[in-house]
Amino acid sequence: MSGKFSWLTNNKLIQKLTGGGDKGYRIGTCGYGFYEPPDDWENYSTPIQAYSSDFGVLEMNRTFSKLPSIETAEKWFYNASKDFEFTMRAWQAITHPVDSPTWRGFKNELSIEEKKSYGYLRPNEEVFEAWEKTKEIADTLEAKIIVIQTPNDFDCSDKNKRNMREFLSEIDSSNIEIAWEPRGDWNDNLDEVKEICSEFNLIHVVDLMRNKPVKDHSIFYTRLHGLNEYPYDYDYNYSEDELLKLAKKIKKLIKNHDQVYCLFNNEEMYENGKELREITRKL
Repeated sequence: MSGKFSWLTNNKLIQKLTGGGDKGYRIGTCGYGFYEPPDDWENYSTPIQAYSSDFGVLEMNRTFSKLPSIETAEKWFYNASKDFEFTMRAWQAITHPVDSPTWRGFKNELSIEEKKSYGYLRPNEEVFEAWEKTKEIADTLEAKIIVIQTPNDFDCSDKNKRNMREFLSEIDSSNIEIAWEPRGDWNDNLDEVKEICSEFNLIHVVDLMRNKPVKDHSIFYTRLHGLNEYPYDYDYNYSEDELLKLAKKIKKLIKNHDQVYCLFNNEEMYENGKELREITRKL
């Protein structure tokens, strides 16, 4: 790691803590906003340090809205516990056009050309550059997985399939796995999802409490959004029975996968993550 952390002077070098995940699986959350440690904040110098002493993995979601500086990513990495792992959500410039509401508050910083070019995995110079910047942050965090979540209106059209294939063929994906969470009508065209995942060895990201991936991969990655009628209504608290069912699924998946990642993305994600961890350990 020498050379990566020039912003730290020797007398301020932060020692990484011990921590991490259980054998074969890691449980965490999509983002860490509003996280509160179980003990006093006085024991921690940063939110990442507190979070990583409690969970084994974090899907860094801040990177979706706006990429941090390399220095900020270095600080995140070095403030985390020793065996902690980051995964990372790809910057929205890759997946979401600037008329998406997710760009609110950010698009004023963009050039005219960027506003015209971003989103939908378009194989153009601006989107390729957005990927390069995304991967640079992932490499800094030593993230093994970058999550590409395509929006509902990125439909399963010939144009989008063609653009996605060209994009995936051109980008540098060395040292990482790409995990794809398709939304919209892709979920009615699972043969197409399977074909693209197979062609580019993508991890098919699903909500394990609703669906199974259409393609086998050595890594299993689930994002749990809750079980309301609308699949992305995050206002949900999993019951003990639901978490027990989930824990049993994880235990089965461990037998056939090198690693299982379980990321909560619901309103009660911190409590549900801790509850699932305890239930899974007892099985």
